[in-house]
Amino acid sequence: MNDRTMTFSIGDQTEQEIRNILTLVYDALKEKGVMPKLGIIRCGENPSDLSYERGATKRAEEIGVEVEKFLLPETVTKEEL
Repeated sequence: MNDRTMTFSIGDQTEQEIRNILTLVYDALKEKGVMPKLGIIRCGENPSDLSYERGATKRAEEIGVEVEKFLLPETVTKEEL
């Protein structure tokens, strides 16, 4: 690592703290009748995109957030989006 780059890693404790905060926010919104939903738009089948999507879906579902996926072909244009 040189002085122009920095590595950042979220430890297990910090990740759990973030999850706890998100759960509190979700619960507060739910009490007000607002049901949060995560929308994921994916174009194509890039393996790294699929991995990110699986992780995001898992974390959202763990705290009760509904996930809706919009899967488009890799050839989709900006205008079609």
